[in-house]
Order: sequence, then C-alpha cells, then structure tokens
Amino acid sequence: MGADHSRPAPAPPRVRRLLLATVVPLFVLTVIAALALWPRQGPEPTGGPDVPRHQGTVTRVVTEPCPPTPESPTGEDGPCGTVTVAAEQGPDAGRQVETPVPAGPGAPRVEVGDKVILVELTDPADPTVKVYNIAEHQRGTPLVWLVALFAAAIVAFGRWRGLAALGGLVASFAILLGFVLPGIGAGRSPLPVAIVGAALIMFVVLYLTHGISAQTSVAVLGTLGSLVVTGVLGTLATGATHLTGFGSEDATTLSMFQGDVDLHGLLLAGIIIGSLGVLDDVTVTQSATVTELARANPGLSRRQLYRAATRVGRAHIASTVNTIVLAYAGASLPLLLLLVADSRPVSQILTSEFLAQEIVRSAVATLGLIAAVPLTTALAAVVTTAGRREADPGRPPAGRDEALEALGGGRSAGPRSTEAAW
Repeated sequence: MGADHSRPAPAPPRVRRLLLATVVPLFVLTVIAALALWPRQGPEPTGGPDVPRHQGTVTRVVTEPCPPTPESPTGEDGPCGTVTVAAEQGPDAGRQVETPVPAGPGAPRVEVGDKVILVELTDPADPTVKVYNIAEHQRGTPLVWLVALFAAAIVAFGRWRGLAALGGLVASFAILLGFVLPGIGAGRSPLPVAIVGAALIMFVVLYLTHGISAQTSVAVLGTLGSLVVTGVLGTLATGATHLTGFGSEDATTLSMFQGDVDLHGLLLAGIIIGSLGVLDDVTVTQSATVTELARANPGLSRRQLYRAATRVGRAHIASTVNTIVLAYAGASLPLLLLLVADSRPVSQILTSEFLAQEIVRSAVATLGLIAAVPLTTALAAVVTTAGRREADPGRPPAGRDEALEALGGGRSAGPRSTEAAW
C-alpha cells in the first residue's frame, strides 16, 4: 500500500511526543473496540451436509449426439457423452470411474490429462447407489505458482521493504478473515466492525511497511481522518438514495442463508474496506512529499510546503479517481452488460438499485480520497515545520523561486536530487 518513502529525517523529541500522545490512545481505543466486537462464536452452518469431493485425472472423453427430449426434440442440447476419470481420493481411489460430460452454463470443458474435482452423489432412495459428476478443475497448483511468482517479484524489487509489504498483506487478510468477516457473520453491526477492522489494518500495515516514524504517524492520522469522512459520507449518501443493500445477486443469496445480516450496513462496510487501500497510498505519498520537499529546501514555509505538496496531490488524485471508477466497473462487468441490454430508459437504469449502488460506491470513495489530500498535507506541513523551527529557529522562510526550485521548476543553480532518500 503506497510507495517506499523510507529513511525520513527524525522528528524532534517534542514533535514525537505530540504524535505519540495522539496515535497511541487511538491505537489503544481501536484494540479495545476490536475486543468488544470480537465474535465469541462463529455463525451457524447453513444448508445440508457437504457433498464429498475427490480429486482425479481425466483419462478418456467420449462425446456423442444428445438424445431428443421434450424440451429439445432435435437433441441439440449438450454436449453429451461420458468422461472416464482416474479417482485419486475417496472410496474408489485408484479406480476408473465414469461421469457424464459436464453440460450447462459455466460447465468446465475437460480434456484427457486434466486434473478435476469429482463430487460424489448418493441416491436418497438407495444409499448404496452413487454416481460421480465433474464439478470443476483443480486449481491449487497453478495458484500456488502464481502466488510464489507474485511474492518473489515483490521481494526481488522491494527487498526488505517488499518483504514488509508482504507481511502487511498477510496481516490484512488475517484481520479480514479473523475479525471482520466472522464479526459480520456472527450478527454484529457491519459498519462498526468494518471501521474497527480498517483501523486495525491501517495501524499494522502502515507501521510494518513504512516503519515507526513521524512521517508514518502523519499518514496514519490522515488515513484515519479520511476513513471517518468516508463513513459519514457513505451513511448520508446511502440514506439519501434509499439504498437497501439488495443491489446484487450475492447480497440476495446471502439474505436467504443469513437473514440476520444487515445488508445496508454491509454496503457501507464494503465502501470503507474498499477505500482503505487507496487512502493508504494517498496519505503515505502526501506525507512523504512534504518531507522530501522540506529536505530538498529547508527554507520553505509551512504555507509553501502545503501548496507545493497539494499540487502533487492533485495530480495523484486525477489519476486515482479514474482507477477507482475502473476498478468498480471491472468488478461489475456482468452487471453493466445486463443493464446495457435492458430496454428501459437510461434515466431509469441509472437510478435503479443495481447501478445506483455502484455510483454511490465510486462517488463516496472518491470524496474520501479527495479529503485525504488537504488533511494529510496540512498535518504533515505542521509537523515538518514545527520540527524544523525547533532545530533551526533563526532560518528565514524561502521565497517563491526557491519553492519552485524544490518542485523542479523555476531557477536552479545546479541539479538537486533526493535519490538518496529513496
């Protein structure tokens, strides 16, 4: 989450004490809230018993014309035929079992040599009679290699910082899978669970990835403030648009299996969790920008630092806004295609629950992101200049030309580089 802006200049003791007095109580409050909301027991399992699933390898595929049926007199539905699979697990391990060729929407296409998953179905009338069907392909090995390549690339490029980023990613998933999802599944209100979970992720990931420093503490405070803004805006926006949370088939299915889940709160929780990663990137970048500008030209005043770093933030926001919208659009392509094929007027489509939910997601996340720039930049400028004045109170403020020079523009007496700080 965010770039590597390591080795910031150490803040003076007074500034460090002030940040500690602010960040530590917030962290303690977050931990106390997490303990209060921690699920004491998981959700009750729903549905019937699990269907036995076994691994196998396809050894033979035989296709044939489908017989005519009342629904398809010409026998065009299909494909039809049999697949022979060498079972590797279960009661028939080591034997060849026959299954019908998978057919229907989303059915896997199998060939000889494919690794597949077999489901064992038992006839309710006669438990001694069982049949096998191919459910899907085995994906474990390709996924393991892909994750290994992902981790190796991050460590090779980022080195120790990349390793810390992987640790932060593991911590994020641990908090999501160990606290946020079980908490919501146990019937807790999704909004406070999401806020506390996001705060936990923020504290762990930012300090683990970027180190314990005044620069990171500024990013933490900026992220936390932006999350609060996002939560408030999300609550107001979903209330004003009367969103119920039943904006997707997944939400409707979830309500059937777990009727006590607050889908409106779940929608707000999704907005907050989805915004966290981009917020981290923006706040860390803004905090580091102020630090690097002050290091490149220690004479810049607080206002000059704020204005210069805000210009960088505007460029960052301009590209990130498009990223947010495209990310939501990419995750909702089937929904968008369905809406395009709709015969209703465009105004009705845009105001439908399905599409209004995605519009609110994108708009609220973007507004929270925009709020993060001035909030974090102002806080970083105050912390940076307070530390500088304590170190050298007699240094005069810089002029406009020096401010431009720190950004790479205006006059320059020679090349200036901050490469050592990276």
